[in-house]
Amino acid sequence: MKQYFVYILASQRNGTLYIGVTNDLIKRVYQHKNNIIKGFTDKYKVHHLVYYETTGDIESAIQREKQLKKWNRKWKLELIEKMNPEWNDLTDSIA
Repeated sequence: MKQYFVYILASQRNGTLYIGVTNDLIKRVYQHKNNIIKGFTDKYKVHHLVYYETTGDIESAIQREKQLKKWNRKWKLELIEKMNPEWNDLTDSIA
């Protein structure tokens, strides 16, 4: 069964946030960390994986990504801190 990921990257604790969706979280985080795809995360140095969730359905993943992007910042920070209170970079835990 295919898995899809909704993830949040941060520049630092309480820093700039980026929300995305992918079917290959390891590859996508690698691309962000190494500035392979130029854009927002490259420009603002948003490279730390601080939150992710999984689903087996791409439509659910896309809907969740859109939902999170509409949330206010306080809710996003609370979501991250619920899963990752220390704001650790979770990259090693997914590899």
